[in-house]
Amino acid sequence: MIIPIRCFSCGKPIAQDWEEYSERTLKGENPDKVMDSLGYDRYCCRRMFISHTEIIDEIMHYRRY
Repeated sequence: MIIPIRCFSCGKPIAQDWEEYSERTLKGENPDKVMDSLGYDRYCCRRMFISHTEIIDEIMHYRRY
């Protein structure tokens, strides 16, 4: 759905870097290097980026007006 604002484990804010991470990985950059450059060295925060999937576009088909 929407990336959480903070890491579930440590509480570090992560949502502000999702767009940059997504764009850079779609361009073909290595996700490890992108997270290193963004300053995410804890494995819990890295897990939040790696395991997140954008399914909001699929769910919007089922909304009611």
